[in-house]
Amino acid sequence: MSQRNYLLCVPRPSSGQDPNTAIVVSSALPDHIPPNHVLVKVDKFGFSANNVTYQALGEHPHFRYFDFHAVPENSQAEGNGASGSCAKTHGLIPVWGFGLILKSTHPKIQEGERIYGYLAPAQYLLLAVSPNDVNKFAFYVPRPHLPPGKSNLPYNQILRCSTDPHYTPTPLAEDLTMLYRPLFWTSYWCEDWLSSSQYKGGNIFAILISSASSKTAFCLAYLIGKRIKQGGLNASTKIIGLTSKRNTEFTKGLNLYNEVLDYDSFTNASSLQSNQGSRFIYVDVAGNSGLNERIKAHFASPYTGNVIATVALGVTNLSPSAQASEYDWDFNRTFDMSSSPVVSGTSPFWPKVEHFFMPEWLAVRRHQLPVQDIFEGQNRAWKGLMEDCVNWVELERVSGPEKVKDAYLRVAKEGLGPRKGLVWSMWDEIAVPVKARL
Repeated sequence: MSQRNYLLCVPRPSSGQDPNTAIVVSSALPDHIPPNHVLVKVDKFGFSANNVTYQALGEHPHFRYFDFHAVPENSQAEGNGASGSCAKTHGLIPVWGFGLILKSTHPKIQEGERIYGYLAPAQYLLLAVSPNDVNKFAFYVPRPHLPPGKSNLPYNQILRCSTDPHYTPTPLAEDLTMLYRPLFWTSYWCEDWLSSSQYKGGNIFAILISSASSKTAFCLAYLIGKRIKQGGLNASTKIIGLTSKRNTEFTKGLNLYNEVLDYDSFTNASSLQSNQGSRFIYVDVAGNSGLNERIKAHFASPYTGNVIATVALGVTNLSPSAQASEYDWDFNRTFDMSSSPVVSGTSPFWPKVEHFFMPEWLAVRRHQLPVQDIFEGQNRAWKGLMEDCVNWVELERVSGPEKVKDAYLRVAKEGLGPRKGLVWSMWDEIAVPVKARL
């Protein structure tokens, strides 16, 4: 085993450093593993627009993504004559990935287990284990320093692959899991939330989805399409994607939308004209205030349809340099499905924005539905996705600390195009999964 651990770190917003940069740091592996801990070899992880969001919101009090995994105190920056610890100035972007338990001091967790969870861009990761919260499916990482509440539970769960019904031990299946699983469940539960309200009363002419080329958006379109085919939504309901001109061709090629419109000219589309009285739902995945104002202005006309609900699902246009204070994070935590859309005081044509946050809705559903029903529904949805998503994006694998850093810098400065699915490893070679065991 190497005596050094290599990690990819990015500047904290409070450091005042250029947020579009990154450094590779190294730290000594611990000589002693404390009780109820595991040392994980992080084999690989996915990287998407969600991870960029994690960085931009790394120090935001509602999220505190940089507090999930701490930069080791003994870390040293590598190369370019850098020296000194960066534990106070930099953070680790959480990533969803696969790893192997190398050492365990918890009696119910064995060395050699393959796991999936909310890891870090590192070669090794030391995780605490909640002593009394280990079962055959998962164990949990205690994080008492984070705000109390249920919203952090999915991020604290480490899945044991040998008993995970969604796990398939092939390189392709693992790669697709890392790319889609974190995003797909957000889309899945958002669609479930909309469906539980009969799509805000039903009789919907169209559902508009911004950032339509993003995985969160097109997975939502995919699930709405399945709901329509199953008869749970009127067959005439249109799914309309909004995206940039450069992503229009890709988005159309997915064949998940009835229509794809670009941001520059969507107001001229016939489907958004002369539909007085038609009911629209707008799902805002981009989080772009300028776009939202244009959509709001378009539907302010009495001769267009009515947006009867607008849902904030994500902020895919965030960059590492974005300020978290630019966004309204006043989440709707009550999920009162019996209430009608509330019209804001500023516009009689625009409903109050409802923020969807998946962990909080899942907590509601756990009280409403039998656990078995939740598991069976998720299993069906995941199996269908794995069969349908294989050709949606092109996988791009990058391995090695410096190559991962270079890849991150490209994403930070140029953005992340929809065609690529990024799979990264801090190791020089990406490990091939073997049969998972307990």
